[in-house]
Amino acid sequence: MEQKAPRITDVARLAGVSTATVSRALSKPETVAESTRNLVLAAAEKSGYRVNLSARNLRRQRTGAIVVLVPNLGNPFFSEILAGIETALSKADFNMLVVDTRQAHMKPQLVSEYLHATRADGIIGLDGSLPDPVLSAATSGSGSPPIIFACEWTPRGQFPSVRANNTRGGELAIAHLAGLGHRGIGMICGPEENVLTRGRSAGALAGLAALGLTFDPRHLFPGDFSLDAGARAALAWLDLKQRPTALFCHSDQMAFGFISELARHGVAVPDDVSVVGFDDIAIARRYIPALTTLHQPRYRIGYAAAEMLLGHIRSASSLAVETKILEVELIVRDSTAAPRGCAKRAVDP
Repeated sequence: MEQKAPRITDVARLAGVSTATVSRALSKPETVAESTRNLVLAAAEKSGYRVNLSARNLRRQRTGAIVVLVPNLGNPFFSEILAGIETALSKADFNMLVVDTRQAHMKPQLVSEYLHATRADGIIGLDGSLPDPVLSAATSGSGSPPIIFACEWTPRGQFPSVRANNTRGGELAIAHLAGLGHRGIGMICGPEENVLTRGRSAGALAGLAALGLTFDPRHLFPGDFSLDAGARAALAWLDLKQRPTALFCHSDQMAFGFISELARHGVAVPDDVSVVGFDDIAIARRYIPALTTLHQPRYRIGYAAAEMLLGHIRSASSLAVETKILEVELIVRDSTAAPRGCAKRAVDP
């Protein structure tokens, strides 16, 4: 005979409490004394009882799903952010649904329609270029799920966000390179209108100004955070008559593309030019040369964004426009050194 699945009454009998107490201990543990909660949890484990998440979410008018909008799933940068989000959501019995917003078939209206179709409890946006239909729906009071941004954010509306201190990162990169003796410092930037580009550029320019150094606009190389953009910048650097002796790259990916393309032309890093990246993705410490870069706490950014959203969902309150900024850290490795003929000066912050 097939054994019946354990029910809440079985847990109540084993724990010696009422079914109402079991229900509160499992759905709202903060309302039950710790000793009682422990009894219920032990009884649930012993009986093999499992919470019916679908039924519980239905009673609460929730789906138990959070949609995460990622601009490029193929970029290893996002893996740690997604891991942080997943950890926080799984602790709260929420599922994570990931959407790659830059896929050719994901047109702006389709993204908006998808979000309504999934009836998600909330959205975490890792893409600061979300289409207007999505942003408009989130602020229209039409029942669209709330949006919180992680890492990137949008200047086209008031939304809560968790991100790294990009401006400080630019300042640290310049202070490190100048401390090594570099005076001609260039930049490989992200997309011109991107908020990360603006913050990192502003920090770098402020760092130069604070040191009394000028920036040569011919040493500004456009990019898009990709390997190919770094390779294109390397070719442009090779074409210059007066080359900067150091480069601050707005992403590790562009730094890798820059270094590898220079290697194909017999230019060595850091002997011929120093390179600083931004992000500290996993391969940075294994690259040759190991990359000096700005470490941003991507796991913590994802976790904090998910916690912020879950707090709103639990309280059923209106989403406050909150900005949480986490500090970055300069990680010095092998891709930076004093320029030829200049002794290193240890004035790093």
